Amino acid sequence: MPGSTSTMPGAPDAEAPTAAHPRRWLALAVIAISQLMVVLDATIVNIALPKAQISLGISDADRQWVVTAYTLTFGGLLLLGGRIADYWGRKRTFIVGMVGFAIASAIGGLATTGGLLFAARALQGAFGALLAPAALALLTVLFTEATERAKAFAVYGAIAGGGSAVGLVLGGVLTEYANWRWCLLVNIPIAAVALFAAIPLVPESRAHGNTRYDVPGAIFVTAGLVSLVYGFTKAAEDGWDATATIGFIAAGLVLLAAFVVIELRSSHPLLPLRIILDRNRGGAYLASTLVGAGLFGAFLFLTFYFQVVLQYTPLEAGLASLPVTAGVLVAAGAASQLMPRVGAKPLMLAGTVLAAVGMLLLTQIDLDTSFLTHLLPAQVILGMGLGFTFVPLSSLALVGVPEHDAGAASATLNATQQIGGSLGTALLNTMYTSAVTAYLIGRIPDPVNQVKALVHGYTVAFAWGTGLIVLAGIATLVLIKVRKEDIPTGNAVHVG
Repeated sequence: MPGSTSTMPGAPDAEAPTAAHPRRWLALAVIAISQLMVVLDATIVNIALPKAQISLGISDADRQWVVTAYTLTFGGLLLLGGRIADYWGRKRTFIVGMVGFAIASAIGGLATTGGLLFAARALQGAFGALLAPAALALLTVLFTEATERAKAFAVYGAIAGGGSAVGLVLGGVLTEYANWRWCLLVNIPIAAVALFAAIPLVPESRAHGNTRYDVPGAIFVTAGLVSLVYGFTKAAEDGWDATATIGFIAAGLVLLAAFVVIELRSSHPLLPLRIILDRNRGGAYLASTLVGAGLFGAFLFLTFYFQVVLQYTPLEAGLASLPVTAGVLVAAGAASQLMPRVGAKPLMLAGTVLAAVGMLLLTQIDLDTSFLTHLLPAQVILGMGLGFTFVPLSSLALVGVPEHDAGAASATLNATQQIGGSLGTALLNTMYTSAVTAYLIGRIPDPVNQVKALVHGYTVAFAWGTGLIVLAGIATLVLIKVRKEDIPTGNAVHVG
């Protein structure tokens, strides 16, 4: 997804090899292929979703599950996946994650109902939560020399950043000239190539010491988030005051509160609460969650606007979405250069302002909005805002973190983006559905009014996204007090 950030989970407990692995650069190529598969999956599915919704008869209220089923399980299980990779074996976890991701992709690509597609996406997220941290941990133990490690992470970051753009175009090509199902089935040959290369090329490694897993924590946090999202979905169908809506939202909050209690009492917590209670890190995580909430849903609605209202083909919609990625890449490069001089907070504030402006411009769309004079600049501004926001965020995640917490702190940032995206997509989709229904009340449901209702729904969703990004800026202004000299120069990987 444009604007997402992957950070190195670290492997502080790993035993560094005494000599560099002779096939480490070939192993890097294998790991990069797996990362490309995961990154492609985010944007390629967005382009395919309008066709998939029609093909499987998915309702407007339920279509957000194609996105949130993946992001919920990925974000909710990411920290546990990192622990499993460290203790069970990084190569073994990497291979299992890759095989499982391919199988889940096959199930999704062959799905005959919306429910089966949602389940396949959730399974993809679960195996992605194994694959992603294992891949990064493997890079950490394969490249121990500083210069080589920097090159390796530069390659990884470039593929992660460019992969989102490739996904937009490839998703358009496959949906238009083959079938939307190939946007999922394409993962199978990619995984096959990576798997057969990984077996001989990637070495095994694991951490030692306490190898207990916080399975209850993972279950409670994931169940709580699913319940919250389902509550938002029920609000779109039955209203905010419906018993089911209130019940699921309340159950979600209770489960998340139980997760906090579990983490406080656990001797091996999934998320050590000392990580998020620090003012700067806590502010960064809150901002990350809010920005993710505002953006994931916005990208979804932009895809539908291109294809449903403007009647772009899937390929045209993919190409029309590229300006966001271009803006992210440009701003991310500039932010990396500017951060040592101006610090993280000013860049994040500037980023949230730019992102909010870009999103605000999207609230002004109409039935025939010009791409060149309106949609193009809005997306570039939005993308630049994301680049200036997420680059310093990944560094703030490591401010003042003890070495043994570095992996959890980095992975938590990635998880907050996924979780924020899940909650935001569900919330914005609910606001969209309610706005469309309200617009049609008292109007003749002819084709013109129906399209006008869709556009009204999109603008309402973009307005809510704007508000969430503004809240992220306020959280940054109030909570983050870090000085520029406090920012670590670690191995964060910034992804456009």
